[in-house]
Amino acid sequence: MGQNANGIPEAGLRRLRGVLTRHVESGRIPGLVALVSRGDETHVEVHGTMRHDGGPPMTRDTIFRMASTSKPVSVSAVMVLLDECRLRLDDLVDPWLPELADRQVLKRVDGPLDDTVPARRPITVRDLLTSTFGLGMDFTAIGTPIMNALFEKGLTPNLPEEMPEPDEWMRRLGTLPLMHQPGEQWQYHISHDVLSVLVARVSGKPYEDFLRERIFGPLGMKDTGFHVPAEDLHRLPPLYAPDPQTGEFHVWDEAEGGRHSKPPAFQGGGGGLTSTADDYNAYFRMLLNGGMHGTERILSRGAVELMTTNRLTPGQLAARDALARNNVHISFGQGQQGGWGFGMAVRTYRGDYAPIGEFGWDGGCGTSTYADPRSGVTGLVLTQVGTSVPDPMRLAQDFWSTLYQVLED
Repeated sequence: MGQNANGIPEAGLRRLRGVLTRHVESGRIPGLVALVSRGDETHVEVHGTMRHDGGPPMTRDTIFRMASTSKPVSVSAVMVLLDECRLRLDDLVDPWLPELADRQVLKRVDGPLDDTVPARRPITVRDLLTSTFGLGMDFTAIGTPIMNALFEKGLTPNLPEEMPEPDEWMRRLGTLPLMHQPGEQWQYHISHDVLSVLVARVSGKPYEDFLRERIFGPLGMKDTGFHVPAEDLHRLPPLYAPDPQTGEFHVWDEAEGGRHSKPPAFQGGGGGLTSTADDYNAYFRMLLNGGMHGTERILSRGAVELMTTNRLTPGQLAARDALARNNVHISFGQGQQGGWGFGMAVRTYRGDYAPIGEFGWDGGCGTSTYADPRSGVTGLVLTQVGTSVPDPMRLAQDFWSTLYQVLED
Protein backbone atom coordinates (compact mmCIF):
# COMPACT_ATOMS: atom_id res chain seq x y z
CA MET A 1 0.00 0.00 0.00
CA GLY A 2 1.39 3.40 -0.96
CA GLN A 3 2.26 5.80 1.80
CA ASN A 4 2.85 9.52 1.78
CA ALA A 5 5.84 11.13 3.46
CA ASN A 6 4.27 11.26 6.91
CA GLY A 7 3.77 7.51 7.12
CA ILE A 8 -0.02 7.60 6.76
CA PRO A 9 -1.23 5.36 3.94
CA GLU A 10 -2.55 7.31 0.95
CA ALA A 11 -5.57 5.03 0.93
CA GLY A 12 -6.11 5.90 4.58
CA LEU A 13 -6.08 9.62 3.84
CA ARG A 14 -8.64 9.06 1.09
CA ARG A 15 -10.79 7.13 3.53
CA LEU A 16 -10.47 9.93 6.11
CA ARG A 17 -11.39 12.48 3.45
CA GLY A 18 -14.48 10.48 2.59
CA VAL A 19 -15.63 10.48 6.22
CA LEU A 20 -15.20 14.25 6.51
CA THR A 21 -16.90 14.88 3.17
CA ARG A 22 -19.88 12.77 4.21
CA HIS A 23 -20.49 14.99 7.26
CA VAL A 24 -20.39 18.17 5.18
CA GLU A 25 -22.60 16.71 2.45
CA SER A 26 -25.15 15.76 5.10
CA GLY A 27 -25.94 19.46 5.49
CA ARG A 28 -25.44 19.31 9.25
CA ILE A 29 -21.82 20.52 9.19
CA PRO A 30 -21.47 23.55 6.87
CA GLY A 31 -17.69 23.44 6.80
CA LEU A 32 -14.59 22.17 8.53
CA VAL A 33 -10.81 22.24 8.67
CA ALA A 34 -9.07 19.03 9.75
CA LEU A 35 -5.34 18.59 10.29
CA VAL A 36 -3.17 15.53 10.88
CA SER A 37 0.53 15.94 11.65
CA ARG A 38 3.23 13.33 12.15
CA GLY A 39 6.91 14.14 12.41
CA ASP A 40 7.75 16.89 9.93
CA GLU A 41 4.74 16.29 7.70
CA THR A 42 1.27 17.79 7.95
CA HIS A 43 -1.89 16.93 6.02
CA VAL A 44 -4.83 19.35 5.97
CA GLU A 45 -8.39 18.78 4.77
CA VAL A 46 -10.64 21.79 4.07
CA HIS A 47 -14.30 21.22 3.19
CA GLY A 48 -17.50 23.22 2.92
CA THR A 49 -18.36 26.86 3.44
CA MET A 50 -18.19 29.49 6.15
CA ARG A 51 -21.99 29.81 6.37
CA HIS A 52 -24.60 27.08 6.39
CA ASP A 53 -26.35 28.66 3.39
CA GLY A 54 -23.18 28.95 1.32
CA GLY A 55 -20.92 31.95 1.09
CA PRO A 56 -17.11 31.90 1.06
CA PRO A 57 -15.41 28.50 1.29
CA MET A 58 -13.59 27.36 4.36
CA THR A 59 -9.83 27.93 4.12
CA ARG A 60 -6.82 26.52 5.91
CA ASP A 61 -6.43 29.79 7.85
CA THR A 62 -10.09 30.04 8.94
CA ILE A 63 -10.27 31.23 12.54
CA PHE A 64 -12.42 29.23 14.96
CA ARG A 65 -13.82 29.79 18.43
CA MET A 66 -11.86 27.21 20.39
CA ALA A 67 -14.24 27.16 23.37
CA SER A 68 -13.11 24.49 25.86
CA THR A 69 -10.21 23.46 23.64
CA SER A 70 -8.75 26.68 25.05
CA LYS A 71 -8.06 24.80 28.28
CA PRO A 72 -5.10 22.63 27.14
CA VAL A 73 -3.41 25.73 25.69
CA SER A 74 -4.20 28.39 28.25
CA VAL A 75 -3.01 26.27 31.18
CA SER A 76 0.53 26.54 29.80
CA ALA A 77 0.86 30.02 31.31
CA VAL A 78 0.65 28.53 34.80
CA MET A 79 3.25 25.92 33.86
CA VAL A 80 5.69 28.71 32.89
CA LEU A 81 5.25 30.21 36.36
CA LEU A 82 5.80 26.81 37.95
CA ASP A 83 8.94 26.24 35.85
CA GLU A 84 10.30 29.59 37.06
CA CYS A 85 9.39 28.84 40.70
CA ARG A 86 7.17 31.88 40.84
CA LEU A 87 4.44 29.46 41.88
CA ARG A 88 4.53 26.00 43.45
CA LEU A 89 1.98 23.24 43.06
CA ASP A 90 0.99 23.20 46.71
CA ASP A 91 1.15 26.93 47.34
CA LEU A 92 -2.00 28.32 48.91
CA VAL A 93 -3.74 30.68 46.51
CA ASP A 94 -4.87 33.05 49.28
CA PRO A 95 -2.05 35.62 48.85
CA TRP A 96 -2.90 36.05 45.17
CA LEU A 97 -6.62 35.27 45.28
CA PRO A 98 -7.84 36.50 48.68
CA GLU A 99 -11.41 36.17 47.39
CA LEU A 100 -10.98 32.39 47.79
CA ALA A 101 -9.75 32.47 51.39
CA ASP A 102 -11.82 31.08 54.29
CA ARG A 103 -14.25 29.12 52.12
CA GLN A 104 -17.57 27.67 53.16
CA VAL A 105 -18.74 24.41 51.55
CA LEU A 106 -22.30 23.31 50.86
CA LYS A 107 -23.51 20.43 53.00
CA ARG A 108 -25.38 19.20 49.91
CA VAL A 109 -24.80 20.23 46.31
CA ASP A 110 -28.53 20.77 45.84
CA GLY A 111 -28.97 22.53 49.19
CA PRO A 112 -29.54 26.22 50.01
CA LEU A 113 -26.53 28.49 49.69
CA ASP A 114 -26.42 29.24 53.42
CA ASP A 115 -26.42 25.59 54.54
CA THR A 116 -22.65 25.16 54.74
CA VAL A 117 -19.68 23.96 56.75
CA PRO A 118 -16.17 25.45 56.82
CA ALA A 119 -13.70 24.16 54.24
CA ARG A 120 -11.33 21.60 55.76
CA ARG A 121 -8.31 23.30 54.23
CA PRO A 122 -7.36 26.20 51.94
CA ILE A 123 -7.29 25.97 48.15
CA THR A 124 -3.96 25.29 46.44
CA VAL A 125 -2.54 25.87 42.97
CA ARG A 126 -2.73 22.12 42.43
CA ASP A 127 -6.47 22.19 43.17
CA LEU A 128 -6.98 24.78 40.44
CA LEU A 129 -4.81 22.95 37.91
CA THR A 130 -6.66 19.67 38.43
CA SER A 131 -10.13 21.31 38.51
CA THR A 132 -10.68 20.10 42.07
CA PHE A 133 -10.83 23.39 43.98
CA GLY A 134 -14.47 22.80 44.85
CA LEU A 135 -16.57 24.77 42.37
CA GLY A 136 -17.43 24.13 38.74
CA MET A 137 -20.02 23.43 36.10
CA ASP A 138 -22.13 20.40 37.02
CA PHE A 139 -24.45 19.65 34.11
CA THR A 140 -26.30 17.07 36.20
CA ALA A 141 -27.16 19.74 38.81
CA ILE A 142 -28.82 22.33 36.57
CA GLY A 143 -31.56 24.10 38.53
CA THR A 144 -29.92 23.80 41.94
CA PRO A 145 -29.36 27.01 43.94
CA ILE A 146 -25.59 26.98 43.41
CA MET A 147 -25.84 26.46 39.64
CA ASN A 148 -28.52 29.14 39.39
CA ALA A 149 -26.24 31.52 41.28
CA LEU A 150 -23.31 30.84 38.91
CA PHE A 151 -25.50 31.82 35.97
CA GLU A 152 -27.18 34.77 37.67
CA LYS A 153 -23.86 36.31 38.69
CA GLY A 154 -22.47 36.10 35.16
CA LEU A 155 -19.66 33.75 36.16
CA THR A 156 -19.89 31.44 33.15
CA PRO A 157 -19.33 32.07 29.44
CA ASN A 158 -21.90 31.98 26.64
CA LEU A 159 -24.54 33.88 28.57
CA PRO A 160 -26.37 36.83 26.96
CA GLU A 161 -24.27 39.19 29.12
CA GLU A 162 -20.49 39.23 28.89
CA MET A 163 -18.47 38.22 31.92
CA PRO A 164 -17.24 41.18 34.04
CA GLU A 165 -13.63 42.29 34.33
CA PRO A 166 -11.38 39.97 36.39
CA ASP A 167 -11.46 41.67 39.80
CA GLU A 168 -15.24 41.98 39.74
CA TRP A 169 -15.55 38.40 38.49
CA MET A 170 -13.42 37.19 41.42
CA ARG A 171 -15.42 39.30 43.86
CA ARG A 172 -18.65 37.68 42.70
CA LEU A 173 -17.11 34.22 42.79
CA GLY A 174 -15.97 34.84 46.35
CA THR A 175 -19.55 35.41 47.52
CA LEU A 176 -20.49 31.80 46.76
CA PRO A 177 -19.85 28.65 48.78
CA LEU A 178 -17.95 25.76 47.28
CA MET A 179 -19.86 22.72 46.06
CA HIS A 180 -17.25 20.27 47.39
CA GLN A 181 -14.29 20.34 49.74
CA PRO A 182 -11.01 21.47 48.11
CA GLY A 183 -9.25 18.57 46.43
CA GLU A 184 -12.23 16.27 46.75
CA GLN A 185 -13.81 16.07 43.29
CA TRP A 186 -13.15 17.06 39.68
CA GLN A 187 -15.52 19.75 38.43
CA TYR A 188 -15.60 21.36 35.07
CA HIS A 189 -14.44 24.69 33.73
CA ILE A 190 -14.46 27.43 36.39
CA SER A 191 -10.99 26.60 37.72
CA HIS A 192 -9.50 27.56 34.35
CA ASP A 193 -10.98 31.04 34.50
CA VAL A 194 -9.64 31.39 38.05
CA LEU A 195 -6.21 30.41 36.72
CA SER A 196 -6.46 33.28 34.22
CA VAL A 197 -6.73 35.73 37.11
CA LEU A 198 -3.97 33.98 39.04
CA VAL A 199 -1.51 34.27 36.14
CA ALA A 200 -2.27 37.96 35.66
CA ARG A 201 -1.81 38.75 39.35
CA VAL A 202 1.39 36.74 39.77
CA SER A 203 2.98 38.01 36.54
CA GLY A 204 1.75 41.59 36.82
CA LYS A 205 0.63 41.44 33.17
CA PRO A 206 -2.69 40.96 31.42
CA TYR A 207 -3.23 37.25 30.90
CA GLU A 208 -3.22 37.46 27.11
CA ASP A 209 0.00 39.50 27.12
CA PHE A 210 1.71 36.83 29.21
CA LEU A 211 0.48 34.05 26.93
CA ARG A 212 1.56 35.95 23.84
CA GLU A 213 5.01 36.66 25.25
CA ARG A 214 5.76 33.17 26.57
CA ILE A 215 3.67 30.80 24.42
CA PHE A 216 1.99 32.27 21.33
CA GLY A 217 4.91 34.38 20.13
CA PRO A 218 7.65 31.74 20.45
CA LEU A 219 5.42 29.12 18.78
CA GLY A 220 4.41 31.41 15.92
CA MET A 221 0.74 31.28 16.93
CA LYS A 222 0.01 34.58 15.21
CA ASP A 223 -3.74 33.99 14.88
CA THR A 224 -4.42 32.95 18.48
CA GLY A 225 -5.90 35.32 21.04
CA PHE A 226 -9.01 36.42 22.88
CA HIS A 227 -10.43 38.46 20.00
CA VAL A 228 -10.09 38.67 16.23
CA PRO A 229 -8.71 41.94 14.78
CA ALA A 230 -11.06 43.80 12.45
CA GLU A 231 -8.92 43.04 9.41
CA ASP A 232 -9.24 39.29 10.07
CA LEU A 233 -12.94 39.05 10.91
CA HIS A 234 -13.69 37.82 7.39
CA ARG A 235 -11.83 34.63 8.39
CA LEU A 236 -14.15 33.99 11.37
CA PRO A 237 -17.36 32.15 10.44
CA PRO A 238 -20.57 32.63 12.40
CA LEU A 239 -21.12 30.21 15.25
CA TYR A 240 -24.28 28.18 14.89
CA ALA A 241 -26.36 26.66 17.67
CA PRO A 242 -28.82 24.46 15.77
CA ASP A 243 -32.21 23.77 17.29
CA PRO A 244 -31.94 20.45 19.21
CA GLN A 245 -35.40 19.32 18.02
CA THR A 246 -35.47 20.46 14.40
CA GLY A 247 -31.80 20.94 13.55
CA GLU A 248 -32.61 24.39 12.15
CA PHE A 249 -29.52 26.58 12.09
CA HIS A 250 -29.55 29.58 14.43
CA VAL A 251 -26.66 32.04 14.62
CA TRP A 252 -25.33 32.16 18.16
CA ASP A 253 -22.50 34.57 17.43
CA GLU A 254 -21.71 36.54 14.28
CA ALA A 255 -18.20 37.65 13.37
CA GLU A 256 -18.96 41.34 12.81
CA GLY A 257 -20.10 42.86 16.09
CA GLY A 258 -19.92 39.49 17.85
CA ARG A 259 -18.25 38.36 21.05
CA HIS A 260 -14.84 38.02 19.47
CA SER A 261 -14.87 41.24 17.45
CA LYS A 262 -13.38 43.26 20.32
CA PRO A 263 -11.15 42.57 23.33
CA PRO A 264 -13.22 41.01 26.13
CA ALA A 265 -13.45 42.43 29.63
CA PHE A 266 -12.47 38.98 30.93
CA GLN A 267 -9.75 36.95 29.23
CA GLY A 268 -10.98 33.51 30.21
CA GLY A 269 -8.63 30.57 29.85
CA GLY A 270 -11.56 28.19 30.19
CA GLY A 271 -12.98 28.89 26.76
CA GLY A 272 -12.12 32.29 25.34
CA LEU A 273 -9.48 31.67 22.67
CA THR A 274 -9.85 31.91 18.91
CA SER A 275 -7.29 30.18 16.73
CA THR A 276 -6.47 28.23 13.56
CA ALA A 277 -5.57 24.63 12.83
CA ASP A 278 -1.90 25.44 12.18
CA ASP A 279 -1.53 27.50 15.36
CA TYR A 280 -2.98 24.74 17.50
CA ASN A 281 -0.91 22.13 15.76
CA ALA A 282 2.24 24.07 16.69
CA TYR A 283 1.22 23.95 20.33
CA PHE A 284 0.38 20.25 20.43
CA ARG A 285 3.56 19.39 18.49
CA MET A 286 5.48 21.24 21.19
CA LEU A 287 3.84 19.09 23.85
CA LEU A 288 4.70 15.90 21.92
CA ASN A 289 8.28 17.17 21.67
CA GLY A 290 8.58 17.40 25.45
CA GLY A 291 8.28 21.19 25.57
CA MET A 292 10.63 21.97 22.67
CA HIS A 293 9.81 24.01 19.55
CA GLY A 294 12.71 23.59 17.17
CA THR A 295 15.75 24.52 19.25
CA GLU A 296 13.77 26.65 21.72
CA ARG A 297 12.43 25.32 24.99
CA ILE A 298 8.90 26.57 25.74
CA LEU A 299 8.12 24.36 28.77
CA SER A 300 10.20 21.95 30.77
CA ARG A 301 9.75 18.25 30.06
CA GLY A 302 8.51 17.84 33.62
CA ALA A 303 5.83 20.48 33.10
CA VAL A 304 4.62 18.74 29.95
CA GLU A 305 4.51 15.38 31.70
CA LEU A 306 2.48 16.86 34.55
CA MET A 307 0.01 18.31 32.05
CA THR A 308 -0.34 15.24 29.85
CA THR A 309 -0.53 12.37 32.36
CA ASN A 310 -3.37 11.56 34.73
CA ARG A 311 -3.19 13.50 38.00
CA LEU A 312 -6.38 12.33 39.71
CA THR A 313 -7.53 9.39 41.79
CA PRO A 314 -10.62 7.32 40.94
CA GLY A 315 -12.46 9.06 43.76
CA GLN A 316 -11.70 12.51 42.41
CA LEU A 317 -12.78 11.41 38.94
CA ALA A 318 -16.04 9.77 40.01
CA ALA A 319 -18.27 12.64 38.89
CA ARG A 320 -16.58 12.88 35.50
CA ASP A 321 -16.88 9.14 34.94
CA ALA A 322 -20.55 9.28 35.89
CA LEU A 323 -21.16 12.08 33.36
CA ALA A 324 -19.41 10.13 30.59
CA ARG A 325 -21.09 6.80 31.33
CA ASN A 326 -24.54 7.72 32.61
CA ASN A 327 -25.35 11.02 30.95
CA VAL A 328 -24.46 10.50 27.30
CA HIS A 329 -27.52 12.57 26.37
CA ILE A 330 -25.62 15.55 27.79
CA SER A 331 -22.16 14.82 26.39
CA PHE A 332 -23.28 13.02 23.19
CA GLY A 333 -20.96 10.18 24.12
CA GLN A 334 -17.88 12.40 24.53
CA GLY A 335 -15.74 11.86 27.59
CA GLN A 336 -14.77 8.18 27.75
CA GLN A 337 -11.11 8.91 28.46
CA GLY A 338 -10.67 8.04 32.14
CA GLY A 339 -8.06 10.49 33.36
CA TRP A 340 -7.40 14.21 33.63
CA GLY A 341 -4.06 16.00 33.68
CA PHE A 342 -3.72 19.77 33.83
CA GLY A 343 -6.24 21.35 31.48
CA MET A 344 -6.94 18.26 29.41
CA ALA A 345 -8.21 14.73 29.31
CA VAL A 346 -5.73 11.84 29.34
CA ARG A 347 -6.70 8.36 28.16
CA THR A 348 -6.13 5.84 30.94
CA TYR A 349 -8.13 2.98 29.42
CA ARG A 350 -9.22 1.93 25.95
CA GLY A 351 -12.70 3.45 25.92
CA ASP A 352 -12.84 3.84 22.14
CA TYR A 353 -10.41 3.75 19.20
CA ALA A 354 -7.95 6.14 20.87
CA PRO A 355 -4.93 4.56 22.59
CA ILE A 356 -3.98 4.91 26.23
CA GLY A 357 -1.88 8.04 26.69
CA GLU A 358 -3.65 10.24 24.14
CA PHE A 359 -4.27 13.74 25.53
CA GLY A 360 -6.33 16.77 24.52
CA TRP A 361 -9.89 18.01 24.69
CA ASP A 362 -13.03 19.06 22.82
CA GLY A 363 -14.92 22.34 22.65
CA GLY A 364 -18.58 23.22 22.73
CA CYS A 365 -18.23 25.35 19.58
CA GLY A 366 -17.40 22.28 17.50
CA THR A 367 -13.66 21.72 17.97
CA SER A 368 -11.58 18.65 18.83
CA THR A 369 -7.81 18.67 19.47
CA TYR A 370 -5.69 15.70 20.61
CA ALA A 371 -2.19 14.27 20.40
CA ASP A 372 -0.96 10.68 20.72
CA PRO A 373 2.55 10.12 22.11
CA ARG A 374 2.56 6.49 20.92
CA SER A 375 2.16 7.25 17.22
CA GLY A 376 3.53 10.79 17.34
CA VAL A 377 0.36 12.14 15.76
CA THR A 378 -1.47 15.38 16.42
CA GLY A 379 -4.95 15.83 15.03
CA LEU A 380 -7.56 18.55 14.96
CA VAL A 381 -11.01 18.88 13.46
CA LEU A 382 -12.57 22.34 13.67
CA THR A 383 -16.02 23.50 12.66
CA GLN A 384 -18.51 26.29 13.40
CA VAL A 385 -21.38 24.19 14.78
CA GLY A 386 -22.00 24.25 18.52
CA THR A 387 -22.88 21.20 20.56
CA SER A 388 -26.54 22.07 21.00
CA VAL A 389 -26.84 19.07 18.66
CA PRO A 390 -24.71 15.90 18.51
CA ASP A 391 -23.43 16.44 14.96
CA PRO A 392 -20.06 18.09 15.74
CA MET A 393 -19.25 15.47 18.37
CA ARG A 394 -20.17 12.70 15.95
CA LEU A 395 -17.90 14.30 13.36
CA ALA A 396 -15.03 14.38 15.87
CA GLN A 397 -15.63 10.78 16.92
CA ASP A 398 -15.67 9.62 13.29
CA PHE A 399 -12.52 11.60 12.55
CA TRP A 400 -10.59 10.01 15.40
CA SER A 401 -11.99 6.51 14.89
CA THR A 402 -10.98 6.60 11.24
CA LEU A 403 -7.59 8.21 11.85
CA TYR A 404 -6.48 5.60 14.38
CA GLN A 405 -7.58 2.82 12.06
CA VAL A 406 -5.62 4.12 9.08
CA LEU A 407 -2.53 4.72 11.24
CA GLU A 408 -2.48 1.04 12.09
CA ASP A 409 -2.99 -0.23 8.51
